[in-house]
This record gives sequence, C-alpha cells and structure tokens, in this order.
Amino acid sequence: MLKILKPFLLGSLALAIAAPVMAQVKQTRDQMMFYTSEWKGERFPDGRPRVSDDLLKRVVNVSVEDLWDYLRDKGFNCQFDTGFQMLHPEKPFAGRALTSQYMPLRKDMYAAIAAEGKREGRVSGNNSWPIAELKEGDMYVADGFGKIVEGTLIGSNLGSGIATHSKTGFVFDAGIRDAEENRELVNMNGLYRAYDPSAWKDMTLTSINAPIRIGRATVLPGDLVLAKSEGVIFIPAYLAEDAVAHAEFINLEDVFNFDLNKSGKNGGEFEGGWNTRKYAAFVSWIDANPGKLHMTRGEFNAILAERKGRLEHVPGAPK
Repeated sequence: MLKILKPFLLGSLALAIAAPVMAQVKQTRDQMMFYTSEWKGERFPDGRPRVSDDLLKRVVNVSVEDLWDYLRDKGFNCQFDTGFQMLHPEKPFAGRALTSQYMPLRKDMYAAIAAEGKREGRVSGNNSWPIAELKEGDMYVADGFGKIVEGTLIGSNLGSGIATHSKTGFVFDAGIRDAEENRELVNMNGLYRAYDPSAWKDMTLTSINAPIRIGRATVLPGDLVLAKSEGVIFIPAYLAEDAVAHAEFINLEDVFNFDLNKSGKNGGEFEGGWNTRKYAAFVSWIDANPGKLHMTRGEFNAILAERKGRLEHVPGAPK
C-alpha cells in the first residue's frame, strides 16, 4: 500500500511546492468580485470596478448633500467623512477608489510583507506600492489610522508619482509632508488630516484594494469618490450612475426653484412646494434650456416619473 501511495504523495508535494503563494497584501480578483458583486459593468484586469470617465467629470458639479441624500435613501449611511485639509480647496476632484490600509509597525508582520513584496518584484518602501498600481482617473484612498506625526504617507516624490499615474489625487486618513511642493504638481489634489515635516515611521502597508475605513466611512475598491473642501463621499460603483443623475436632477430643481423665489412666483414655498403643476412648469423650463441637462433626456424623464409617482402615491413608485 505504501508503495502505491508513495508516488501520489510525492506528486502532491511537488504540486504544492510549484503552486504560487496567494498574495496577502493585494486583494485577488476573486476577492474584489466578492465585495463588489453588485457591479455589472466594465472592470480593470484585477477585478476593480471601472466607472465611466463621463461620471468622473459630471460628479464634480453636484453637491455632496444631494449625493448623501440619495445614498441615505438607499440605506447607505456611512459613506461620508470630513475634517480634512486640502491642497487646492477651490478645486473639487473625483476618481475611482484604489484603497490601501496601513497599520502600526509590527516586526514579524512587516518581515512577511517585505518577503512577499520581494517575491512580486516590488521595489522601494511599501508606501510606494499602491502608487505603482494607480491608473489614470484613480483616487488613491488610504487608511493611515489618523497618524500625522511620522504618519506622512507621501512627500513630493511620491506625490509626483500619484500625479503622473492617476492625474487625480488622493484621500488620506493620515498626514503628508512637502505640502508646498505637492501643491505645485500638475494634475494633483488631495485631502489629508494635517501637514507635518516628519517622514513616516513605525507603520506599514497591510493591504491594497481591500475594504477600508476612512473616518466614519467604509470604502470599497472602485467606489466613485468625490472630494471637496467640505469633505469626501464614497459612492458604491453600482449606484454611481444613478446617484449622479439624481443629484443633477435635484440641482436642476434647485436652480428652477431659486428663479421662482427670485421672481416672487413661489409665494411662501421657498423650499419647493412641488406638485404636478409645478413639475409641468419645470419641464417647460428644461425644454427652453436644454443646455442645462448633463444627463440624458431619458434619465431626466425617468427621475421625473419617480417624482410624480411619489406625489401621486403610485404603488411601487421608487422612494
């Protein structure tokens, strides 16, 4: 019996030795598919959802509040955080989340991570590894557990790497150094907790493209990220198109309503008083100002039908 089993055991051992060790720092495609299973659109080769370039442009023109209201209606209550400094406060920016997590340094854990990086051919400090993964339109989002002194995830050299690869920027629950030089980089903006001149120390990268926490928000790889001076909101990729369209619709309602308030035609209904008659006037206003639509007319009509359904208490109307 042993003679029969011996070749089998030797063969199994050879396969085990030849089999590649599964990466522990960078999430696998299967892991990303697991966490983002609701997304049915295009993906990057590694499995990260790829929301459209058009949405990256459109979302910077809507308000955080309108996106937040939409997400709350959908049951997403933990998608916003605030209390950041910003390289260019006057310039909102957006991107697709590439997530990273950092933790306080532990020697044995760091040794295992460094060994994995060596096997994968990674170079330099592991705070550079996520930057090498960035694609144009990405937002580098990092949980640095709020560390500022010796928690500066980038200086100007790594900042230039972010600008070159993503042409977008970053959101850090951590500090940065070389803020002045980072402000001078082209195609670069960022949110960060605070500036400090120290270099990072006693911390290490532990994951790339895993779920992370930024303050009170949960972030998944591929989320549509909108960063403004007021804070940052993380929109699940599968809801991004609908969220942006609804936010644009609310913005149009507000602009129309402001015009009515300004002209004294709203009476005391300063916040709306929306009814069937007012929506009819709203549609006529859109017809006369088609350039105000950033969504398709089909999207506009669909959301208008939702609004009317609520007013008329139509069974099954979206809430």
